[in-house]
Formats: sequence, structure tokens, C-alpha cells
Amino acid sequence: QYGIVLDAGSSHTAMFIYKWPADKENDTGVVSEHSMCDVEGPGISSYSSNPPAAGTSLVHCLNQALRDVPKEKHAGTPLYLGATAGMRLLNIANLQASDAVLSAVAATLKSYPFDFRGAKILSGEEEGVFGWVTANYLLENFIKRGWLGEWIQPQKKTLGAMDFGGASTQITFETRDTIEDPRNEVMLKLYGQAYKVYTHSFLCYGRDQVLKRLLSKLLQAERYQPTIHYPCWPTGYDKSLLLSSVYDSPCTEKERPSLALNTTVTVVGTGNGSLCALHVSKLFDFTTCSFSRCSFDGIFQPEVSGNFIAFSAFFYTVDFIRTVMGRPVHLPNDLKDAAKTICATSWSELLQKAPKLEKRLADYCAVSMFVYLLTTKGYNFNNHSFPNIAFQKKAGETSIGWALGYMLNLTNMIPAEKPSSHKSMLYNYWVILILLFVVTTLTSLGTAVCLLRRSKSSTI
Repeated sequence: QYGIVLDAGSSHTAMFIYKWPADKENDTGVVSEHSMCDVEGPGISSYSSNPPAAGTSLVHCLNQALRDVPKEKHAGTPLYLGATAGMRLLNIANLQASDAVLSAVAATLKSYPFDFRGAKILSGEEEGVFGWVTANYLLENFIKRGWLGEWIQPQKKTLGAMDFGGASTQITFETRDTIEDPRNEVMLKLYGQAYKVYTHSFLCYGRDQVLKRLLSKLLQAERYQPTIHYPCWPTGYDKSLLLSSVYDSPCTEKERPSLALNTTVTVVGTGNGSLCALHVSKLFDFTTCSFSRCSFDGIFQPEVSGNFIAFSAFFYTVDFIRTVMGRPVHLPNDLKDAAKTICATSWSELLQKAPKLEKRLADYCAVSMFVYLLTTKGYNFNNHSFPNIAFQKKAGETSIGWALGYMLNLTNMIPAEKPSSHKSMLYNYWVILILLFVVTTLTSLGTAVCLLRRSKSSTI
């Protein structure tokens, strides 16, 4: 069987096609990523002034789905679209535009021969929890097949999940601590096991929105001078920006100046890591907390515990540090030092190291510094707990993100009750092999005893 999920993120949309054996019911560890397709162009939320174009943008990938899913399976293949923080922001800024974009997208999806089951905006908490389900499902932390084909609980602890998108970031992990804010608590029952999960989604703390907010703070501090010096861009890099490109988001609109938004400002990179860190730290509020402990912005968070998997822009940022900059990331100071090194590297040097990444290259200084401050000062990872974070894009051959968890939930493929005596087809083969082994062993022993007796009688 096949299932299709469109992950309509804030900066782009990706389509995932999953497959699993049709003859198994409520199985686990067998859903795999059949193929995926990156939709060209920006996220669907950017089509607010031209909603039909949001639907049209998906056509190329949907046509690929027609080819990737066998024709006889089209009608029975569920098709979902989930929109995340970009659409959550548009929903806040312009509800009518948000509805129009979703309607246009749904109209396009309905025109295909799949079993379309809706296009909706996920809450931040749903995004966080489905990402957590995906990671732990793929790593068989809930349940797995035993070597006789029976279901077994692996007795492994679940992994925490950290997602870093274009407009929001999520942290989700299982905890035994009291969750003081009920809005952050999710109780799940999967395969007969209860899980108490802490989750929170920080809107406006995704990569793209962080960069807008940083520029806004800098412009404010520099009083919107015609030329601004920016420590988070490398030396040798400068750019002319329209104020509208910074203040076109609900994340920055409260700081919008009285100047005309078509005003142009020239931003010149100065490549100063310490000064950049100071600017980035101002994005967080560590002063207010009405609970026994908080992460930032007054949000309750229990102490992080166990292993974590960090994906999306977390992975891409750390992967850049490791592969392009050639720096290891084992401890918080490794991340901090690497961020400072990126900031101190000139634009020409960066271009020489990674010419294919030119579009996002200038922002790695700011984003690396943000990831360092978010994980350490924000989420409170330290020298002891930071090494427990695995920065990964995939588990096996399947992308980690909320899409698979979302599909598993909506197709009821993860039952609340543990399958009791359900055996796999392999069970019969194991029984035959064990019987053959026993028969062979007994035959061998019998033969050995007979030979031993013969040798004894011949010596007598």
C-alpha cells in the first residue's frame, strides 16, 4: 500500500510517498519512504496575493506521484497536506488569504485520482509530537519484531525530537517530571504503552524568521541609517535590502518603523562572532518565568533527559560545520567556536569552500550562533547532555520529520493496544528451521554414539 503526505513548510514544500506491505495490518517498522519530491519555489504561504499559484506549484510533484504509485493503487492511496508555521503566521496576519491558499491547494489535490483526505494547518504541538512519533517509530523504540516473528517491546527509552524549520522550532521528549503547564503535556498510548510527552513549539524561532528578527533588531539599534554594519554577515559581503523584506511578517511587525517600507538600506558584513552572539541573544527573553523552571520567553520546560535527535535546519547547520568547515561538534563549546570561526571567515573564503551553497552562505554565522544559544541557553543542554544529541537528516533511508508520524496517526497504523499474538509470515519458516536443526543435531548425536559403540566393540 502507499500513502502520500505533502509537508507544506514555511520556506518550501516537500512531498513524501510511503509504502508498506499490503498484507500486514497494524504493522511496525515496515513503512518506508518510497520516494520524495521537492516542490520548486517558496512555501505555499508566500502565495497569499495569488492563491491559485499555490495549487499550481504542486503539479510537478503530484505528476511524479502518478508515476511513482502504481496506477491500480491510485484510488486507494491516501493523500494528505499538512501546512506548518508559515501558514500559521499567515493565518494570524490575514485569515482570508490563508483560507484562500488552503482552498486553492485542496482544489488541485482533489483533481488527482488519489484518496484526498484534507489539507489543514497543523498546530505547533502537533508538528512536534508527530516528529517525535516519526523518529521513535523508525528507530523501533515503540515495538519491534522478535526473531520468531512475535511482537516485543524493545525495552528501549524513547528519543527526544528537535525540529528547526523556517518559521518555528519544536522540542518534544518523554519525561517523568511534572509538566507544570498543561498546554505542554501530551499523553499518548501506542501499542499498549503510555507515554507522557513534553512538547513546545516556538513560533518566530524558525531559521528564516530568526534572520528577519535579527535584521530588525539591528536596524532599530542603528536607527535605520542608509548604511548598516552587520556583525553576523562575513566581511566582503554586503546587500541592499528593502525594509518591506524585513517587516513583511507578524514576527517583526511590532518593530515596524514609521519609514516607508520601500526604503532601501545597505547592509555591510563585518564578521564579528562575539558581537553577533550578543545580537542573537537579544532574541530570547530569559528574565520572566512563572514556573519552577523555564526554557525562555516564560515557557515551562522540564530538564532535558535521554537521547535526542535533531533534524531539519539543525542537521543542515551542523552538517555545514562538519563537512565545509571541517570542525567536529561534540560539546557546546565546539559549536560556539565553530560559529565564531564561520563569522570570522571572509565572504570570498566561504565562497571558495562552498560555491554551491551561495544562496544561504552568508547566514551560516548567524544560524550557527542561534543553534548554539538555543540548545545551551534556551533548552539547557550542557557538557553532559549535549553529546546525547544526534544531528541527523534520516533514520535509515527515511527522512525524519512530522510527515510520517502524521500519516501513521491518520491511517490508524499505530494501534493504542499492543497486538497480542500476531505473528509474521516468517514464523512458519523459523519453526521449520528449528525443527530441521533439532533433527540434524539428534541425527548427528545418534550417529556419533553408534560410531563410538562400534569402535569400542572392535577394540574388545
